[in-house]
Amino acid sequence: VANEGGKHWTVNEVRALIRIWSDKTIQQQLEGTVRNKRIFEQVAARLQKFGIDRDWKQCRTKYKNLKHEYKSVKSAQDSGISSKSMKFFNELDAILGHSTMEQASKSDNGESERPPEWTEAKSEKDSIG
Repeated sequence: VANEGGKHWTVNEVRALIRIWSDKTIQQQLEGTVRNKRIFEQVAARLQKFGIDRDWKQCRTKYKNLKHEYKSVKSAQDSGISSKSMKFFNELDAILGHSTMEQASKSDNGESERPPEWTEAKSEKDSIG
């Protein structure tokens, strides 16, 4: 038995967790709070419906680990290291990719959803054609 997380998560268990996590209401609840035990109790209850027996702590730990791994792969890719990868990256990118970009750019200038270099690059291409 591993540490606090208990037995290893199977691919199907992780997929089910990500599927629940991709629910917009769950995402909004997670974004808006630090004390998230109740949210993960809901997540664990929904996993139970899939026949997956995980408690809220296991769900929260797995969520945090996936999120951390995703962010480290994402930042490696952003800095040009494309060899770094992870299982479920695309699924997590669909959930986290937009929100992390939004938050990053909001803190910079308050309104833009994309980094300025994206808009500049796009307008250059438009003006060339």
